[in-house]
Amino acid sequence: MILNGLDIGVLIAYTLILLFVAYWVSRDEKGHEKNANDYFLASKSLPWWAIGASLIAANISAEQIIGMSGSGYVIGMGIAAYELMAAITLIIIAKYFLPIFLAKGIYTMPQFLENRYDGRVRTVMAIFWLALYTFVNLTSVLYLGSLAISQFLGVDMLYGMIFLAIFSMTYSIYGGLKAVAMTDIIQVALLVLGGILVSYLALNQISGGTGVLSGFSTLLEKAPEKFDMILSKDNPSYANLPGISVLIGGLWIMNISYWGFNQYIIQRALAAKSLQEAQKGMTFAAYIKLFVPLIVVLPGICAVVLAPDLSKADQAYPEMMKLLPHGLLGVAFAALVAAIASSLSSMSNSVSTIFTMDIYKKSINPSASEHKLVFIGRATAFVAMIIAVLLAKPLVGKSEQAFQFIQEFTGFFTPGIVVIFLFGFFWKKATASSALTAAIASVTFSWLFKIYIPEVPFMDRVGLVFILCCVLAVIVTYLGGAKDQANAVDLNDVSFKTTPGFNIGAVGVVLILIAIYATWW
Repeated sequence: MILNGLDIGVLIAYTLILLFVAYWVSRDEKGHEKNANDYFLASKSLPWWAIGASLIAANISAEQIIGMSGSGYVIGMGIAAYELMAAITLIIIAKYFLPIFLAKGIYTMPQFLENRYDGRVRTVMAIFWLALYTFVNLTSVLYLGSLAISQFLGVDMLYGMIFLAIFSMTYSIYGGLKAVAMTDIIQVALLVLGGILVSYLALNQISGGTGVLSGFSTLLEKAPEKFDMILSKDNPSYANLPGISVLIGGLWIMNISYWGFNQYIIQRALAAKSLQEAQKGMTFAAYIKLFVPLIVVLPGICAVVLAPDLSKADQAYPEMMKLLPHGLLGVAFAALVAAIASSLSSMSNSVSTIFTMDIYKKSINPSASEHKLVFIGRATAFVAMIIAVLLAKPLVGKSEQAFQFIQEFTGFFTPGIVVIFLFGFFWKKATASSALTAAIASVTFSWLFKIYIPEVPFMDRVGLVFILCCVLAVIVTYLGGAKDQANAVDLNDVSFKTTPGFNIGAVGVVLILIAIYATWW
């Protein structure tokens, strides 16, 4: 066991504080029984700072901290493109997508799809997202989290999974989205602190104790290839990050799908007090994303120098955590647990929301009471977590780089998802048949590329499949008559005007990105 009594004491203190805060913010007012709006959308009361912090906490989990550090160990800073491009994606979504969602007053993404297309699209996509969150996202986070716990506590991975599942469910199942979002503020603060500590001490170790800047200079000298933001074709990792197309190709599709149409992410913005509050929250999250590579990718690159003989890339971050003295190691470990728990609670809450509102209420029990809906939501989250615990090791354990495993798997579906939503937003003629065609074609074309043209990098494949799905959706629409749909989004009813503060923040994100890529191209 790497942790000592002081570290475990810090972890216990963090756990108790978090549970107390979760109980405090989610307690019911006297005589008020929690209804669906309270449980699934936090009564639409979230302020911007809670939205921004919760977006990051839901996003950054074991697959980012451990998985992306592992990719940093193998690939280098180029993997940070996911984080950096996410920043500008958040700005785009805040300006052009959020106004449409909030104007519709929806609970879930499948609900929007029914409003725009029909019930078939809603049901198909609800089932898809339930499967994705349960069998890919929850399993990946549980596996990688338990891997870290087993390394630090010396316990079997199964016990680590059970601990994480119970801890995250303790407050999320009881309190719903409000408990998840408010505790995420603590989670993000601890996450940033823990990441800074790991990066600081790793760089200081590389410098021989002469300082962080000296350590960074030494790292640049010893591993210059790890700081290529745009990989050349002769780079062994080119297939994962195919050069300039990272900036102009499939990564945009991946990011737009993840940040714009992913229930456990966008649900925070749906619960905002107002559109302006949601937009401020997403801008706040964009600036945090610009900082994230320093705390999740940099430790992996440091491990190239400090631990060059790791048997598995995903061991890089836990190995760097060992540099911390006891006490601070407990803080960093608590930060890791915080990140894992926040993502698990976010994902399980979204699974419960989609099943309850898009499957149970729509098809099983349309007249269900508010109390019944909350009960079903809690039960669904519990069942999903049990399934994920049982399947985590068989599904994820064989992957060398868990982060890349997640990205490639979801890449089979994201082109079709983005086509469905973009056409639904901005093309009044798009039909339900064209939406279903895009969904089916996305999986079909992706598999065909992987089997018959495996040399095409998966990110390029995502971009190509997106174009093919667009073409097919247009063809199907015109074969069906190509007329404006009665349930099309009327953009005249939606205001895309943003505040001067938001506009200044957006320009700032763009300028910082230009500076980063100009420096590390």
